[in-house]
Amino acid sequence: MKDHQPTNSDEVSDNHEAEVVPSASTPGKRRSKAEVASEDDRASLRGELPDRKVEQLRQMFDRHRGDRQLILLQDFPDPDALSSAWAYKLIAEQYDIQCEIIYAGALSHQENIALVKLTGLPLQRWTLETTKTKDLSAYQGCVFIDNQGTTCNLRGLQLNTIPIIWLLLRQYNCMAGILFLRKSLTEFILGAGVPIAAVIDHHSLQGEMNAEFTDLRPDIRATATIFTEYLQAGMVAFDGSVSQHVKCATALMHGLRSDTNALRQAQEEEFLAAAYLSRFYDPQLLNAVLQSSRSKWVMDAIERSLKHRIVQNNFSIAGIGYLRYDDRDSIPQAADFLVTEENVHTAVVYAIVHDKDEEIEVVIGSLRTNKLTLDPDEFIKEAFGQDAQGRFFGGGRSQAGGFEIPVGFLSGGNENSDYARHKWEVFDSQIKQKLMSLISPTDNPVYDR
Repeated sequence: MKDHQPTNSDEVSDNHEAEVVPSASTPGKRRSKAEVASEDDRASLRGELPDRKVEQLRQMFDRHRGDRQLILLQDFPDPDALSSAWAYKLIAEQYDIQCEIIYAGALSHQENIALVKLTGLPLQRWTLETTKTKDLSAYQGCVFIDNQGTTCNLRGLQLNTIPIIWLLLRQYNCMAGILFLRKSLTEFILGAGVPIAAVIDHHSLQGEMNAEFTDLRPDIRATATIFTEYLQAGMVAFDGSVSQHVKCATALMHGLRSDTNALRQAQEEEFLAAAYLSRFYDPQLLNAVLQSSRSKWVMDAIERSLKHRIVQNNFSIAGIGYLRYDDRDSIPQAADFLVTEENVHTAVVYAIVHDKDEEIEVVIGSLRTNKLTLDPDEFIKEAFGQDAQGRFFGGGRSQAGGFEIPVGFLSGGNENSDYARHKWEVFDSQIKQKLMSLISPTDNPVYDR
């Protein structure tokens, strides 16, 4: 969700244990000789890591010359994911590996739509109907870029029976006994026996993945940074006279900007990556992407977030009701707007996102914060917990996060305005209670017993 709102280990091919690079000492504090030596060790370690990963990636590509691979992106791919996937595709072509970049959700953020259209970024949307015509035996591997397979879903229907919540359903004459679920694109691909060739991401480790190559670096601000390091190592010799290289470099620069708040949250690695990309990218093309207009749906979501927000302990929380599936990216944009209010350091905006044609509904939310001591990943995971399979409903990275909670059995029925209103009130109250238990626990009704 990036939202957009929301994952990493350093491995050799047979060992999947994570390697964590220690963090730097507190800025402004006088460093001892031991700390200086320790920082030198960290710098050396960080310098060795990309070289080791590049060599492992080269070996993986060598083993798969002539193959076809699928690159899986999250449901709502952001500039970091889109640009990184394109870079992977260009690198793979050097080894005669043909890749298709796929996603299962929607492009709704105006900048993402502009990026794809203006650069010609090769992207395919796979729906449930699309998969029925696909022969997955044609693919010898799949790749997860800027995600680890937990946010790749197919839009479609699957029937399952569950107990009936009789009182609520009888009151509003709703059909019972059917649960509409989104089938996981990850499960579809892996279930067909397509092995995982690579996982490359900058988020915290989400769970074990049996991948041939893994480069997971939570200390890096953007996956585009990792891919730029691959390019700097010579995996593709970018040429400023080649249109495709210029457009990919522009996309990577946009990916860097979007995941570092226009480089304001960038680290040394991002600045070095931006310096390299500056040789090839097209500033006018990037400016055209950034100046794309907000849709009326985004403006409406921002207006509703202002109208319905509550502010508690410097948190701004807004439930904005129902949104169309294709307008999901208006949620993080509303959160981006709310966090700019005076005396607010964190904003959370959420809605029930629905697809009328397929009767799918999901509570989707985004968090934005400028409070350095607040970890969005920890906050969201503690607030909303896990599903029955042990998967968290959300997570995050530095200063941003998101969550996605299935409405499940209560999906649909919104043509009855009273039912739709009551359903929203229930979900709105539950989300607020979960958040308030962390923001202001003494004000939560559960403490008033």
